[in-house]
Amino acid sequence: MLQTVDPRTLQAEAFRADVLAGLARRQKALPSRWLYDDRGCELFEAITKLEEYYPTRAETAILRMHAAEIADFCGKEAVLLEYGAGAAFKTEILLGALATPRLYVPIDIAGNFLQRTAARIRRRFARLQIRPLAADFTADFEIPSGVPLTPRIGFFPGSTIGNLDEAETLAFLSRMRAHVGPQGKALIGVDLKKDIPTLLAAYDDKKGVTAAFNLNLLARVNCELRGTFALDRYAHEARWNDAESAVEMHLVSLCRQRAAVAGRSFAFAAGETIHTESSRKYSADGFADFARRGGWKIGAMWTDRRFGVFGMCAA
Repeated sequence: MLQTVDPRTLQAEAFRADVLAGLARRQKALPSRWLYDDRGCELFEAITKLEEYYPTRAETAILRMHAAEIADFCGKEAVLLEYGAGAAFKTEILLGALATPRLYVPIDIAGNFLQRTAARIRRRFARLQIRPLAADFTADFEIPSGVPLTPRIGFFPGSTIGNLDEAETLAFLSRMRAHVGPQGKALIGVDLKKDIPTLLAAYDDKKGVTAAFNLNLLARVNCELRGTFALDRYAHEARWNDAESAVEMHLVSLCRQRAAVAGRSFAFAAGETIHTESSRKYSADGFADFARRGGWKIGAMWTDRRFGVFGMCAA
């Protein structure tokens, strides 16, 4: 008899492997997807409401202003696949504008948070079929059988694509292209290049919510992997990496210290960092080139010059 492995077990094993491997590197680093446990998702939603964090306001305004055009681009009876759905507040704008959407498939790594999001969407759109899918969009996964193949629309808002490096971006674009099929389309929110002070402020707010979000990753390690990180001995830092055109988030060790994780011990020098996230910023032409390499062509773009929502067609 074929036995299946609980997805939660696979995720726990992947988390352990990534943390141990990342902390053993010369430049310690942890994949940004692990920032988004249930508490991390709650903190990120709080970040999106901050004065300094312009991307959410900019993208929301674009979706509202151009809702009819975006709905026309998507077409009737859309099957909407949303990657990294989170709270899906902006998705409500899109769903409200679409002509008789057929099915909504929110995809997120945080299963409990995902279920709460799906429940809220069901209350707002009572006639809409919803099939939440707990999965890591940065890894290969299958769209469940029974989800109609056409007309599928991939939706990836929030400039989350900026968290992926070049190889991950191309892999994601190719994966989404395979998911939607040869007649599919996609909508992707992309943060555009702008002045560095504005960029840094968006990732280092005065209230310290982003710092709490970043430090929550160490709290998660402590809880799930028997970690011994003293959170008050680490500090959040946002920095600009010009070569990567990215804002980086780091956790800085404030003193010389050690921390244990899953029975292994790791040394930290004073000032040493753990790189937890990169948020890459694109030019419109630069992103269009990535899209082409990932199997897409740009069909439309809606922008306020700070942020862009790209409408893409499978090439």
